[in-house]
Amino acid sequence: MQTKDQLIEGIQRINPAAERSFLQAFDWHALRRYLDHLHLTLEPRGLESRWRRPGDTAAVVWRRSAA
Repeated sequence: MQTKDQLIEGIQRINPAAERSFLQAFDWHALRRYLDHLHLTLEPRGLESRWRRPGDTAAVVWRRSAA
């Protein structure tokens, strides 16, 4: 099982614009879900390429900065 820091490092390898301080605000499960989604974006697109949003995730989400 990956640690939260390992998940963040994996996310940053695929999405270098994602700042560690921002990602730290999310729990382990949210980071795992995002990393899995990023991996799917690396696959070729086509009829066999599918991603289904989990039922517990809203279609549009946002986070307000603490600052």
